[in-house]
Amino acid sequence: MSSSLKNLSDFSHLQVKSAEGIKFAIVVAQWNAEITGALLAGAVDGLLKNGASEDNIQVIEVPGSYELISGADIALRNKQFGAVICLGCVIQGETRHFDFICDAVANGIANVSIKHNKPVIFGVLTTDNMQQALDRAGGKHGNKGEEAAITAIQMCHIANAF
Repeated sequence: MSSSLKNLSDFSHLQVKSAEGIKFAIVVAQWNAEITGALLAGAVDGLLKNGASEDNIQVIEVPGSYELISGADIALRNKQFGAVICLGCVIQGETRHFDFICDAVANGIANVSIKHNKPVIFGVLTTDNMQQALDRAGGKHGNKGEEAAITAIQMCHIANAF
């Protein structure tokens, strides 16, 4: 279904498990801070609402979305984290830079997850314009940061089941 028709952060159809006792790293880009700050607030709120303690959430700021890859890798060198949530925002510009950054970030985050055998969650907005980003960072389409937090919780439980 098209995202223009609904709030993407509606979890009423899910049975979200508890985040109690799980340690999370949130790696957040400083670039597009208005958006990434809202994503961070959504992620922290999502974790806390589902049983995580503030002591089990560590925020790591990196300059931009490209650096989320290194930030996640650095965080996972510390084996205590059950999952890493990567939050960033890349907005389409006039050049192909957008395409290269989005591709590199998506592949890099996936590779870090495989390398460390831990959930590394892709909470990166890749939008055509600022309004689309605002709509997905606490606006009419919900908060992708909260979605990433719920995904992290669910993936930790899956990882711990096997």
